Amino acid sequence: MSRGEHPPPAGPRAQSGAPLGSPAPLDPPAPPARPPVMGDVAKMAGVSHQTVSRVLNNHPNVSGKTRERVESAIAHLGYRRNTAARSLVTRRSRTIGVLACETGQFGPANTLLGVEQAGREAGYFVSIANLREVTGESINDAIAHFRNQSVDGIVILVPHPDVLAVLRDVSVPVPIVAVGAGAGNQLTGASLDQRLGARLAVDHLIGLGHRSIAHISGPPHWIDAAERIKGWQEALGAAGLEAGVLLEGAWDAASGYRAGRDLLQHSSITAVFVANDQMAVGVLRAVQEAGRHVPGDISVVGYDDQPEAEFFMPPLTSIKQDFEELGRRCMEAVLQQLDGEPASGEQMVNPRLVIRSTTAAPAPAPR
Repeated sequence: MSRGEHPPPAGPRAQSGAPLGSPAPLDPPAPPARPPVMGDVAKMAGVSHQTVSRVLNNHPNVSGKTRERVESAIAHLGYRRNTAARSLVTRRSRTIGVLACETGQFGPANTLLGVEQAGREAGYFVSIANLREVTGESINDAIAHFRNQSVDGIVILVPHPDVLAVLRDVSVPVPIVAVGAGAGNQLTGASLDQRLGARLAVDHLIGLGHRSIAHISGPPHWIDAAERIKGWQEALGAAGLEAGVLLEGAWDAASGYRAGRDLLQHSSITAVFVANDQMAVGVLRAVQEAGRHVPGDISVVGYDDQPEAEFFMPPLTSIKQDFEELGRRCMEAVLQQLDGEPASGEQMVNPRLVIRSTTAAPAPAPR
């Protein structure tokens, strides 16, 4: 460099083999964080791998403090099960198929919700096949669909005798639980005791002093409707009373209204047991339009105790069904068989009577 010349301004130092002025390469990206596994949860909670598994499967033999510690670790780490890997190990899909129909009705809809909730609590996904019509072909198609999904078990929520008859002739390599009275011993069942519910309703009316008690039933092809008729007849017979007037409805308020108008043509009737709350709404309107009163002129008992029943005018006496418990019994029956235990037959869930303002002692006969 000659005198008077100045060195060039400092610039970026060239990397070996790279021309001066080229940008420095970026650092290689850090490897993505490994998702937490069950061992991480066990380490954070200070428990064994088996204890974490028990908490995830809602096993009863875990103390409350230990369960809380494991659940806190799961939440902190954001741990989620790898269901695909788990299925390869256990050879289970963790999926239960549910065959249903007429889920627009209060009873079937809430039974389905009960089964879904119990399935989630047990760590199972629920796959639903809702039949538009109940035929042998539609039932067999649904069963084939479930087999293609490799479901671990099937719950039947179709309250028709024809369905049970078809299922008895179908060979399926997974447990089947049929929900509905009348499943009998050939299929494992979990049912709400419909006869008991009907007897509770009629015994309540008999205890108030009623001796002429009519019944408005559901459609005859429904198992539940047939069982409630039998319960009504049994309660009357046990009290030494003759069978009263039997009218047929269609589960909706309009059919209850029509049946209620027909019922009022029988002056001797002082009480009516209605096979569901929706039809009871129609009966209440028919009585009111006729210028008569509930319960002064006629007592009314419904069935299902849907949430609106206590807000009817007057508030409706009804039979309450525990659909959540029914769902739990269904899942217990499926899991019991998956664990290699023998089927325990039909399990009954008992309903209970909820007394409100539509029932009272019959008015004294005029002198």
